[in-house]
Amino acid sequence: MAIGLVQLVGNVHGAEPAYLKGVPLIPRQVLFGNPDKAAARISPDGKQLSYLAPVDGVLNVWVGPANDPAAAKAVTNDKKRGIRSYFWAYTGKHILYTQDADGDENWHVYCVDLASGQTTDLTPIKGVAAQIESVSYRSPTEILIGLNDRDEKLHDVYKVNITTGERTLVEKNEQGFTGYTIDEDYKIRFASRFSQDGGNELLQPDGKGGWKDFQKIPMSDTLTTGLAGFDKSGDTVYIMDSRGRNTGALFALNLKTNESKLVAEDPLADVGGVLSHPTENTIEAVSFTYDRTKWQILSDAVRDDLKYLRTVADGEIEVTSRTQDDNLWTVAYLMDDGPVRYYLYDRKAGEAKFLFTNRKDLEGLPLVKMHSVVITARDGLKLVCYLTLPPNTDPDGDGRPSQPVPTVLDVHGGPWARESWGYSPDAQWNANRGYATLSVNFRGSTGFGKEFVNAGNKEWAGKMHDDLLDAVKWATDEKVSDPAKIAISGGSYGGYATLVGLTFTPDVFACGVDIVGPSNILTLLSTIPPYWQPAIQMFKDRVGDYTSEEGRKFLTERSPLSHVDKIKKPLLIGQGANDPRVKQAEADQIVKAMEEKKISVTYVLYPDEGHGFARPQNRMSFNAVTEAFLAEHLGGRFEPIGKDFQGSSIQVPAGAADVPGLAEALPKQTDELPAK
Repeated sequence: MAIGLVQLVGNVHGAEPAYLKGVPLIPRQVLFGNPDKAAARISPDGKQLSYLAPVDGVLNVWVGPANDPAAAKAVTNDKKRGIRSYFWAYTGKHILYTQDADGDENWHVYCVDLASGQTTDLTPIKGVAAQIESVSYRSPTEILIGLNDRDEKLHDVYKVNITTGERTLVEKNEQGFTGYTIDEDYKIRFASRFSQDGGNELLQPDGKGGWKDFQKIPMSDTLTTGLAGFDKSGDTVYIMDSRGRNTGALFALNLKTNESKLVAEDPLADVGGVLSHPTENTIEAVSFTYDRTKWQILSDAVRDDLKYLRTVADGEIEVTSRTQDDNLWTVAYLMDDGPVRYYLYDRKAGEAKFLFTNRKDLEGLPLVKMHSVVITARDGLKLVCYLTLPPNTDPDGDGRPSQPVPTVLDVHGGPWARESWGYSPDAQWNANRGYATLSVNFRGSTGFGKEFVNAGNKEWAGKMHDDLLDAVKWATDEKVSDPAKIAISGGSYGGYATLVGLTFTPDVFACGVDIVGPSNILTLLSTIPPYWQPAIQMFKDRVGDYTSEEGRKFLTERSPLSHVDKIKKPLLIGQGANDPRVKQAEADQIVKAMEEKKISVTYVLYPDEGHGFARPQNRMSFNAVTEAFLAEHLGGRFEPIGKDFQGSSIQVPAGAADVPGLAEALPKQTDELPAK
């Protein structure tokens, strides 16, 4: 691999910064292609090991003996999008996975019989968006699945036999419920729904076929409070709760005595992960992530295990699966400058055996560290951010370059999500091409307590954007970034933030990359998937009321489409034609408006993608376009497009001539926008 990297240096295009002299160009295929192996899982009986790996370039599930993973064989036969989510059934003889069609998010649940090799669609209903509601070791051949076939807005709960496909109705959702809390005997114990005041109502069965009130969660706590399962007896329910406090802590509520007991808390972060015994349901450890993940160990049963695992390899530890007897664990070690390392840990033997890394080609490459920084916003709010610098720019390792460098401001989606520390292919890609990456947890991001997330209410293009600007100011004041060479980029909400950056503050950024971002909040909210409708009150409270005259005026003002004429800097847009969340019309309408005003824009469209680009060929092609685009406007180096359009469905309805090498690499096509 090293020879190939050295050879590629001769094919570098663009301006190569002096600090990258001698640093080999890492091919996009290494950074963004399929992993070699990923998502290692041990079967419930400990006899078999599974993982994801490509078959003819498409991710599938492989299964082999736990004591001989090299003998694994593919047990699924996906030929297009690749399988991204799977798990073992408690039979130990079946694999369950979900898949949609071309990004439409109408998920189906599939079962693979390992003995016969047969794959069965457990939800063979056209247009249904199935969701797995519950899986229990007490009923190994059955799972609970939510189906919206009766009413596309609501999911009824069915018990499905994974061996026969037989479906039995458990709960008909006629109350507008958005979710259920189910115990291990498959009894629905609680249901939740939004109230008109924006809060959540928790209800429980009244024993007469109806429902009665259990608890109410105020609107200010809905993103930091929720039920989280039961203990083994079913008499105690665990709750992440921020009521009467700021951060979401873990509590145990005794349903017989109504006594609530604090289990774990952190003053800066909400509950993150929970490590619990696979059958006893005892809470053994709880994680909290402010800038880095920290575990609070609550049980002596795993204290020595976690102490030992910390000596095995560097990185943050993640227990990814456990056998029912709890003797075998699969453990992942997450790094910021290397691939994920997977181990099989035998607790009785006290030994962790190395399995594989997810991307062997990353080993030994000139990857760089990710630094966590806390930036103070103009109103005093603390923003947890992550900074990744190009090679050779930070000789003393203090997270500050010796001179300002071009920078990509990377904005996460959601917005009710967060950035975290760890390996980022985008950050490593940018660094290798000559750019810093600054990722910001702006207000509205989750994980930092309710005050932080609620500070983002109705602040799209307002204070949420101010936070991004404050991060840019910090980066320029600290001599991290060259103020003339800062790009803004992101997907979903991050795509919207990119459009806001180029319209509301047209002189701040050198260019922007918008991936599946909404351009008009009114059309975004009026075209959400039907099964999001029961949660529409959350969007009204946290984004704006698109049904009132005052709200429509407010949201129109906060929409980039209303400010297209202010755009001065180059824009690249990527969109999936089947996106159910941010429809193709969101991209079409801003491209049309820019073309009418004679403003340059490059528009890349994929007819077989949805909310993001799942097919590796499509990811590769869009990244090839993005890389050339950034090099043109930030002055870094780039790998030529080469053969990275092969197998991709890429279409470029507008602006192909504005990106170096793009027009030449495309098959012949018209410049008209495809109808959608």
